[in-house]
Amino acid sequence: MKPTLLVLAAGMGSRYGGLKQMDGLGPSGETIIDYSIYDAVEAGFGKVVYIVREYFLEQFKETVKSKYSGILCPDGTPLEFDFVVQELDKIPSRFTLNPERQKPWGTAHAVLMAKDVIHEPFAVINGDDYYGKESFKIIAEWLKAHQGSEGVCAIVGFELDNTLSEFGKVSRGICHYDEKKNLTSVVEFVNVGAEEDGKVYGDNTVTGETHVEVDAKALCSMNMWGFTPDYFDLSEAVFEKFLEVNLMELKKEYYIPYAVDYIMKDNGYKCEVLSTPAHWFGVTYKEDRPGVVAKFQELADKGFYPTPLWKK
Repeated sequence: MKPTLLVLAAGMGSRYGGLKQMDGLGPSGETIIDYSIYDAVEAGFGKVVYIVREYFLEQFKETVKSKYSGILCPDGTPLEFDFVVQELDKIPSRFTLNPERQKPWGTAHAVLMAKDVIHEPFAVINGDDYYGKESFKIIAEWLKAHQGSEGVCAIVGFELDNTLSEFGKVSRGICHYDEKKNLTSVVEFVNVGAEEDGKVYGDNTVTGETHVEVDAKALCSMNMWGFTPDYFDLSEAVFEKFLEVNLMELKKEYYIPYAVDYIMKDNGYKCEVLSTPAHWFGVTYKEDRPGVVAKFQELADKGFYPTPLWKK
């Protein structure tokens, strides 16, 4: 059974200012998601599931249908697609939504929306991040090797200095792991960026320390995860506990690192840290856009990608 790619595409991208999931950045108007799907298909994925919001579901479906209809996997089978919706009211029935809540429930909640449509090992990615071919091959190999496995997941770690923006500070989760490369924690740093001395600094949200030097080669999370289907029930149970405490909060979110950390501590769950040499890039800020356009043009010029990506 081929693994599935779950794309988190529900966010609007407040810092970027628009629906960047549909922004054409490649030489023939390709989006970042287009490149992710191309790389995933090459790596052996057979299905793509999108997490979207209700208000742009139909537009998204039409876009996907027009772009990808007839796309074949390397073995000749059609690439499959599905769509699920993340909305605030999609919470367990024993809870009543705070009518003042407007903020989405977070990435781990988004993943739960796909519980009924994914029954095989799957990877989770952001829709607005470019992860690189190597990263998809690495996570695909892990997923294929864990058919039928339970109690284990994986995170693809990127070297910190391969993920920074030239136009502003970013937030990054630094991966801590043991000698067997099993994750022990993800420590969130904010205001992360390289400075004139060539070193990388950030603010540690756990200790409260500010302007701390961070190892430029430390592995950080860019929200690329590998899960087996048993994760859904485990995460759903944690979400209920999260709501018991945070139901009336207006801004608290249920994030994937929180869910994984909780399950590791309470269920003996393991998370393997996989490292990739790939350079991440994305459009965190509007000013990032021209550089991303140039990078996709360069990749096309060097023959890493055809343009357009798929010939009709």
